[in-house]
Amino acid sequence: MRRMEMGRRAMRGAVLLGVLALSACGMRDDERAFADAAALTGGDPVAGRTKARRLGCGSCHTIPGVFGAHSQVGPPLKGIRGRMYIAGVLTNTPEHMVRWIQDPRSVDSTTAMPSVGASERDARDIAAYLYAIP
Repeated sequence: MRRMEMGRRAMRGAVLLGVLALSACGMRDDERAFADAAALTGGDPVAGRTKARRLGCGSCHTIPGVFGAHSQVGPPLKGIRGRMYIAGVLTNTPEHMVRWIQDPRSVDSTTAMPSVGASERDARDIAAYLYAIP
């Protein structure tokens, strides 16, 4: 009896994985990256791209997809999702990224990164965009 129940659970799990895989097949890689980043951060990556430009992130960083963001004062932000640390101090998690964007000096009082006046929503959206770019 127990073996039969385990078999049913395994079958349901396999069916669910199949459905998820088929639904993901219809998405382009960039759409999937945006959806994954939104789920990970609770932010809106499309809004984040706009907010990164509006808040002047490109004044210091090179950010793919953000108009005019070609500066080399701070590190380039391409591939930041795959990095181990944020600012060499925080482990790279969505919550730490939001905290860093919102108030970098609360993390490192000597950082050159300015506070740009990002609200939590702004920071969450920008984090979503940064995690969406490869």
